[in-house]
This record gives sequence, structure tokens and C-alpha cells, in this order.
Amino acid sequence: MIFRVLQSVLAVALLVLAPLTIAGEPVSQAQVDKLRKVLEVPGMDLKVGSVTISEIAGLYEVQFTNGPTVYSTPNGDFFLVGDMFSVGPQGYVNLAEKRRDGERVEKLAAVAQGDMIVFSPEGEPRAHITVFTDVTCFYCQKLHKEVPQLNKNGVEVRYLAYPRAGVDSEGFRQLASAWCADNPQETLTLLKSKKSVPENVCADNPVAAQFQLGQELGVRGTPAIVTQDGQMIPGYQSADELMVTLGLN
Repeated sequence: MIFRVLQSVLAVALLVLAPLTIAGEPVSQAQVDKLRKVLEVPGMDLKVGSVTISEIAGLYEVQFTNGPTVYSTPNGDFFLVGDMFSVGPQGYVNLAEKRRDGERVEKLAAVAQGDMIVFSPEGEPRAHITVFTDVTCFYCQKLHKEVPQLNKNGVEVRYLAYPRAGVDSEGFRQLASAWCADNPQETLTLLKSKKSVPENVCADNPVAAQFQLGQELGVRGTPAIVTQDGQMIPGYQSADELMVTLGLN
């Protein structure tokens, strides 16, 4: 695939060598149409969604609606794939990841808490995390054992379903049975303790939609932990490690 050929290090090198511009400045419709005409190559099944001015002078940030973000020359004859970094007194800052953080916050805010399985602390939470989980995943089971400690430390845990084997799998049916249960918290805990529960896949369960959301947000495995600021933590962290990550230690 062409998007795996160019490495993000090229974007870093260009950022260091080129003067900065003000990102997010308006782009004329003529410029958008020019890039769309060149970049929407027949057979590639990619559509240009948005075009903005990037932090690198002379490059446009192009977001494909069904693909990656790329950094294109004005004529669209060359583009780079990868994350863009700024370099300053605080070290390297992944600008692309910061934008993704904001997108995660926005999309997760659109999910009704009633469609999550939530474990809340007593009193007002100090913070919350959203966890894409699967009951068949060892580290998901391990993280679930840390939930009481997280709650004790004031962290609310909001679960979303992510059946790793897909929507036609046994893992999907187990997750759906938890989401459809009269007591979702207890059922999810039983399943993560490797206890069997009656299969109960209700028609209006949100598991498939949450699986799709996880894919859109870049989840590639479980557990995938998202902080309330949108930072993605790909994998298991203990309660103590999470408190440090959240700045609550």
C-alpha cells in the first residue's frame, strides 16, 4: 500500500527545515478543488474530506474521509504520510496526535453513558477513563481487577465493547450479553472472571457500533484506554501506573 511507503520521519525532517505557518488558516475552494482533482485517483477509493494549511510552509494537511491524513504540496503531485512533530524547549510534540486527542474527546462525548458499562467511585470522580474492552482478553481481565482500586482513588471507569474477533464472534455475543443484562456491571465482572453466563444478545445492543467507533479512533487491540483528555494508552497499565499517567499520584 502506498501509504506505508513514506515514513513519518520525512515529515519531521521537513518541519525542522521549513519555516512555520499558522495552521488552520482558510483554504480557498479553488485550492481544495485542485487537490481533490489530483488526489482522488481512480481505483484508490479515497475521497478528500478537508484541506487546511499545515504548520509547514508550502504543505497542506489533507484528511481523506475514508483514509489517512497526508501533507500535500499545493499541486498535489507529492505528499507525505505520517505524524508531524514540532520541536521546542519541551522536546518533541506530536501535533498529529494532539489533533487525534481532540477528535477522540469529541466522538466519545457523543456516546451516551447509558450505552457504557460504568464503574463509578463514591463521591465526585477526580477523573475518568474510557476503556475499549473484550472479555476474552487476558490483560482486559487483569485491568478489570484494578477497577476497585481505581474507583477508590477517584477514577471512574467507562467501558465500551471491542470484540477483537469481530461482530460475528463468540466474544461479540459475550459482550452483548453483558450489555443486555439486567445488571451489566455484575455480568461483565463474571465474564471477565471466566464464569459462564446465559447468552442474551438483545436486538438493540450497542456492541457493533462501539466496535466500529473503536476502529475509527485507532483501537488496534485491547484494552485500549482513553483518558478524558483524549490520550490513547494502547495496552494494560496497573492502577498505580494509571494514577501517574493521569497526574493523580
